Amino acid sequence: MRAREAADVRRQSLIDAAAATLAEHGVAGTSVRSICARAGVSPGLLTHYFAGVSALIAETYRVTAERVAATLETAVEQAGSDPRARAAAFLTASFRPPIAEPALFATWLAFWSAVKADPAIAAIHRQTYQNYRGQLEQLLRSCGISPVEAGAAALALSALVDGLWLELSLDPGPVSHDGASDIVVRWLDVTLERREATSPAPL
Repeated sequence: MRAREAADVRRQSLIDAAAATLAEHGVAGTSVRSICARAGVSPGLLTHYFAGVSALIAETYRVTAERVAATLETAVEQAGSDPRARAAAFLTASFRPPIAEPALFATWLAFWSAVKADPAIAAIHRQTYQNYRGQLEQLLRSCGISPVEAGAAALALSALVDGLWLELSLDPGPVSHDGASDIVVRWLDVTLERREATSPAPL
């Protein structure tokens, strides 16, 4: 058990070092040597746990995406039982730590830059965003939006969140974190109001 725990710690230290190296140097500057130097281990340890740098970067993306998903889920749980509050919490969690942090943004940009060049990273990217939109779609459906409309609404709102998150990360001057949250919640309410306006009147 102790050996397994020690192995898990070493493996996680490589993932953390890869995320930090990607944030600082991008994919081009991330190598076995740079990762292992940051982690304080010998280069042979990386190839012991991973097939190579590309495999480690892909695993780092997967782990980072899981952490983000866990943060979003926690925000939804803390919002209580009201469907609109839960949807709003899911959408606005991206504008607060730990998601709205410069280090995560830099690491995420490195992942995005590798999507077109690495099929493994592309597959993780695709699954990550499918999961995000799927959860958002479910939250919107719980607000009364029809299954047909929920998919398009989830896509539009997720694109709005991504755009505002990028704007905040690149230049926080034009919009604050609270301002970004207000914009997204306003569009959520517009989407819900449109659903109410088009719903058939009760008999």
